[in-house]
Amino acid sequence: MRDDPRLPSSPGFWRSPLRGPWFTSVLGLVLLVGVTVLFVTGLVSYAAYNPGLSRVNDTTPDKGLLGFYLFAWPTGPVWLYRFTQGLHVTLGITLIPVLLAKLWSVVPRLFALPPARSLAHALERVSLLLLVGGGLFEFTTGVLNVQLDYVFPGSFYPLHFYGAWVFFAAFLAHAALKAPKAVRTVRRRMRDEGEPCEDGGESAGAGRVDDGGLVEGGLVSPDPGPPTVSRRGALWLVGGGSLALFVTTVGQSLGGPLRRTALLAPHGGSDPGSGPNAFQINKTAAYAGVRAKDTGEEVWRLVVVGPAGTRRLSRAELLRLPQYSSSLPIACVEGWSTADQWWRGVRLRDLAALAGFDGEPPDLFVESLQRHGAFRRGALRANQVADPRSLLALRVNGEDLSPDHGYPARIIVPAAPGVLCTKWVARLTFGDL
Repeated sequence: MRDDPRLPSSPGFWRSPLRGPWFTSVLGLVLLVGVTVLFVTGLVSYAAYNPGLSRVNDTTPDKGLLGFYLFAWPTGPVWLYRFTQGLHVTLGITLIPVLLAKLWSVVPRLFALPPARSLAHALERVSLLLLVGGGLFEFTTGVLNVQLDYVFPGSFYPLHFYGAWVFFAAFLAHAALKAPKAVRTVRRRMRDEGEPCEDGGESAGAGRVDDGGLVEGGLVSPDPGPPTVSRRGALWLVGGGSLALFVTTVGQSLGGPLRRTALLAPHGGSDPGSGPNAFQINKTAAYAGVRAKDTGEEVWRLVVVGPAGTRRLSRAELLRLPQYSSSLPIACVEGWSTADQWWRGVRLRDLAALAGFDGEPPDLFVESLQRHGAFRRGALRANQVADPRSLLALRVNGEDLSPDHGYPARIIVPAAPGVLCTKWVARLTFGDL
């Protein structure tokens, strides 16, 4: 039954002449670099949330030893999070054709019988299953979070976080086993300077002999079908698909005219509307449940808490305090970001002094009027509060904040994720969190 060509466990079932060690090796080496960058930028993104600072920032509270690398997130350069998260999301989407092509190229191995020929082979098969399952899970949940504001059951953050560690552990094990063979295969092809044969076979006889284990498992069909494209042509097709996804995604991270090309990124197209407040938002005041009667001049007061006691400041009183300006972008976990906007308001370090901290300012706990959605509260580290560019912003680009941009006041901090730049601020508590 194993050799029945009607069954996927038979090498004869998989007849595409494109499959072979060289094709699989090239795709694997691209993923080796790309997935490593994805994993590192993903960990960096998690560190940017300052999860060790406050429980409200910790989207994965049971991470245990997996949080060993966490560090205090810096405030410079101001475009830091815009770059790292933009790279993470754009690269992840760009690699989708490469991942799918790689999985297609090795799919015969998933059905190979017997399931395990030895303990080492069994471990390799387990790592392969974790690699395939983890890869599909991570890319799927990531795309859903970017495109659809996440519709996967369960919280995106812990699922994506733990899934990343499982996937990358399997990826490292697989890379340790296969990367040296893949490099040798590609080098041999370059040395032989051979083009794919018309029948789709590998040059220099690859595919007819055991190529360090790459052929083993049925990568090359014993009865290939007629070729319709060369292996290099197939790689060009995969590369073209990745390039198309890159062009239709990267604009929301780079901004400017390229924003119009970001058809696959959230908030795609040109900047919304016109005027000083015409730049991207993640949630409106209506969505957050912030009503006009809550933000009116006669009603709204900013509560500032610290060693000096509790103070309640109206917006007019805040405007009478020394005003400072900062040119800063907003960058979101979904990969989109704004161009630099000109914010004006009261420095957070000055509000800390008003709360009773005359020296270096402490950590800060921020609470919003927001009623619906995540991140109604957030915590900032002392270095973020101390940065002179960190503001309680009252105006942007020369005008008052619009309701959707956080009127009557919002936080703006250099290099911080957008969710920590809390809108519709109601209360600031300086000191131990």
